[in-house]
Amino acid sequence: MIGPPSKAWPSTQSFVADFVLLKTVSHFQSANASTSHVFVSSDSSAYKCSRAAKRNLPRRPVAGIACRSINPWLLDEDRQLRDVAFSEVILDTTGKHVLAVDRKNETDECVIKQISAALDETMRRMNASDSPIQKVARINEVSSQVEDLLRELLNATPGLNCDFPRTADDKTQRSGYPDLRIVDLATTRVFYLDPKLYAVGSRDSSFRTFYFEPKIATNKVRDDAVHLIAGFEHELRKDGHWTFTGWDLVDLSQFKAKLKAEFQGSNRDMYRPETIVATSAKKRD
Repeated sequence: MIGPPSKAWPSTQSFVADFVLLKTVSHFQSANASTSHVFVSSDSSAYKCSRAAKRNLPRRPVAGIACRSINPWLLDEDRQLRDVAFSEVILDTTGKHVLAVDRKNETDECVIKQISAALDETMRRMNASDSPIQKVARINEVSSQVEDLLRELLNATPGLNCDFPRTADDKTQRSGYPDLRIVDLATTRVFYLDPKLYAVGSRDSSFRTFYFEPKIATNKVRDDAVHLIAGFEHELRKDGHWTFTGWDLVDLSQFKAKLKAEFQGSNRDMYRPETIVATSAKKRD
């Protein structure tokens, strides 16, 4: 785990910084590099400072982790953090536990069957010629309709409640993980469900199809819960028709993720008066 749970969970920036810091420390130690090049960020917690002390590293607060320490690691793709337990990521960033599906548990077994039935019906409806999904040209624009359909079907299932999970500010937000929150009413056990779509033949692709961006205000993981992915396989659109061929329900308690650190900026960051060195004589209306 990155650090001990606390009331103030780290932002995405500090979460990434923790990972980068620990990886950078490991890199410099393994290379027998001078510890004078290893920096602890200005927002470092007592946890990180204690780790630095254990490693006999200097506790040197600076404005961010020194780029000269981070950049060599970022440029080496093989040093990307891989095989990070998703359950630990959730625990460290939200304080909530990812529960494994227990096939010997009566509630879990029942809910899995109920979700499976909803997935079957969802696929049947999506494949129907009169489905609104068949009018959508780009598969990326189908996701919200799949979520709406699953929500409708699961809410109609006896003993279940399904809705869009609320953020820490108690607001409904469609974007971000997870998409749906299912509650078994008899036990109050929570199941998060995130539908995904993928093309036939791309099942073994290494392209990113899942991401989780931890934030405080917009965090939607607010329960100890079972985390599930519902992956729908589809053929390429032919003669104006989408054909969905099957689905898999994935338990994320065993899921291993990887962290890809990147530097990014918005249009607001780029198009500032002091950064513009030339512009067109006349802006088009």
